[in-house]
Amino acid sequence: MKNAAEILEKRLPEGWKARTLSSSGRLRIVAPDGRRSELAVLLRNRLAPREVVTLIREGEGLPDLVVAPYLSPSVRRRLAEARVGYVDETGNIRLSLTEPGLFIETAGANRDPDPKRRPSRSLAGAKAGRIVRTLCKHKDGWGVREIADATATSPGYVSRLLANLDREALIERDKRGRVQDVDWRRLIERWAESAPLVSRGRSRYCIAPRGLNAVMAALQGANLQYSVTGSFATQRYASVAPARLLHTYVTSIETFSSEMSLKETDIGANVMLIEPKDASIIEGADIDEKGIRWAPLVQVAADLLTSQGRGPAEGEALLEWMADNEGAWRG
Repeated sequence: MKNAAEILEKRLPEGWKARTLSSSGRLRIVAPDGRRSELAVLLRNRLAPREVVTLIREGEGLPDLVVAPYLSPSVRRRLAEARVGYVDETGNIRLSLTEPGLFIETAGANRDPDPKRRPSRSLAGAKAGRIVRTLCKHKDGWGVREIADATATSPGYVSRLLANLDREALIERDKRGRVQDVDWRRLIERWAESAPLVSRGRSRYCIAPRGLNAVMAALQGANLQYSVTGSFATQRYASVAPARLLHTYVTSIETFSSEMSLKETDIGANVMLIEPKDASIIEGADIDEKGIRWAPLVQVAADLLTSQGRGPAEGEALLEWMADNEGAWRG
């Protein structure tokens, strides 16, 4: 607790003080004019998203401030949504007081500096990606073996991954362990954090000399294995601004570049080609009436959230569209 007061005081405005009340275990914030606020504090060595959900559901007795050595982005988001402040030793701080009026929000680490506290299994890799897309797309309750069969993974791997997602409060399971509900938006965001676009596979930036409209026209019915993701894909649902970069998954960068007359470049690129480690991103493409192949919608959203430029904003816009039109893409 002493560390929390010291960390917080360094970021308070001039003249403000933070003090630990040893008798009650509360934290006192004092303004320059003497006004003060005492905060109920929850101290934890580690706090998982599932524990935050439980605290919120119980409702009564929510702390004013959570203090821990490290709080993950998911935990911080959930605490902020519940209007609970937090402080961790890496400098992640959020504190909002009405009287005396005060608001502080600072960013520390987004990854636990202590390897021993890190989650045992991330969402990186082809197998995890297939499971995430399956969980997000389907509403019906799924068991471990059904998910394993649908994603060409082992039941053991699925079981371990589901246990981790349960701890992070990204899924809800019944007593038999079947997935009953998926917080698909948070799951997509968590997946994007763990497996950004640049991790998908070998990539190359190119320029289309005749422009992107010419490439899109040439793709109509082209005898190529590919799937379009990124800004061009989101324009089908939620356009933020005209797309300037065409992100496309391809089975062969060289073959696709040759067929589409693309030139490799380091400057002025308008096409990014990616050979994915997971072939199902291409095999599971949605083919429209013009014969253009589009990456799965969940994949597009995750890719945008970690792409450059306007990509994250476009990703958020797409997630909003998905929330408003859930029946159009979830089965």
